[in-house]
Amino acid sequence: MTLPQSDHFNGKTFFNPGAPSHAGLLDLIRWKRTSTAKPWPARVEVTPSPVPAAPVGEGITATWVGQSTFVLRSARATLLTDPIFSDRASPVRWAGPKRAARPGVDFEALPRVDLVLLSHDHYDHCDVPTLRRLAQRDNPLVVAPLGHRRLLAAAGLRRVVELDWWEAREARPGVGVTLVPSRHWSRRMPFSTNTRLWGGFIVRTGGRLAYFVGDSGYDEALFGEIGRHLGPPDLAMIPIGAYEPRWFMKAAHMNPAEAMRVHRDVGSRLSVAMHWGTFQLTDEAREDPVRALREAGGGADSGFRVLGIGESLAV
Repeated sequence: MTLPQSDHFNGKTFFNPGAPSHAGLLDLIRWKRTSTAKPWPARVEVTPSPVPAAPVGEGITATWVGQSTFVLRSARATLLTDPIFSDRASPVRWAGPKRAARPGVDFEALPRVDLVLLSHDHYDHCDVPTLRRLAQRDNPLVVAPLGHRRLLAAAGLRRVVELDWWEAREARPGVGVTLVPSRHWSRRMPFSTNTRLWGGFIVRTGGRLAYFVGDSGYDEALFGEIGRHLGPPDLAMIPIGAYEPRWFMKAAHMNPAEAMRVHRDVGSRLSVAMHWGTFQLTDEAREDPVRALREAGGGADSGFRVLGIGESLAV
C-alpha cells in the first residue's frame, strides 16, 4: 500500500518533524570505541506474580512484566503492551541482549489477551516469538503504527489495525485507542531504517485514561500537546532507562529527569517507570535509572512510582 506524504513521511521513510535524526553507523562505532558500559548482574531474582482480576466496575489494573511489557485490565478488556517473553531481545536465540530479569508474569499465567499495543519494531518491543505464541493462543487484535502489517502477519497475527499519529479507533466496545507521536525511529534489518512508523498510545477504558509512551526522546512541545489534546492521563507508563551516553541516546531515549518532565507535561495523575532493569542495552548500571529518577523528584509523593517486576497497581 502506498501511503500519502505527510509532515512525518516523505513517501519512502518516516521521520520526526523538527527533531534531530537518530544516530547513524559511524556514531554507533564511536560509542562502542569510546565508552565502557557499567556492569550489570548476570541474573536478578524475580518471583513471578499472578495477574490481578479485572476490575468489576470502573478502573484499570496494571502489572509490569518487565521492559515495556504491561498487562492492563479493565472490565472491558485485557491489554498487553510491547510484549516480550523471550530470553533475548534479538533476531536470533544465541546472541544479542539477554534478560537479566525473567518476566514478572509467566506467559502461561496470562489471562486471555484481547488487545496488543505495539509501539515500534525494535526487538525489545516487537518480539516475534512472543507474538506468535499470542497469535496461536488468543488471536488478539493488534494495534500498531503504520507499516507493521506484513511483519505481524508473518507472526501469524490475523487481526491488525495500523494507525497514523493522532488517529483513533474503537478497538472493542468500551476500549478506544489513539496513536500519538513519539521521538524515536525504527529498524529490524539493514536497509529498513524508518520504513515503519513508531509512537505511543492513549487508551480509554474502564472510565480511565492510560498513556503508554513507548520509546521516545524528550520533546517539551510534543508532550505538552498530547496532554492538552487528549487530556491528563490517570496512568502513564514512561520509559526511564537506556539513556547513556547522552550524546548518542538523547534523540531517541529520555533520561529519568526528562521522564519526570513528561509526567508533569502531560499532567499525569499517576506514572510508573518502564524500560529499565530487564535488558542491558546501554551504558548505565541497572539501578542508575531508579536513583536518577529519585534525584529528579520521583517517588511515591511525586506521583511517579517505580514498580518491582511483577508488581501491580490499580487506578
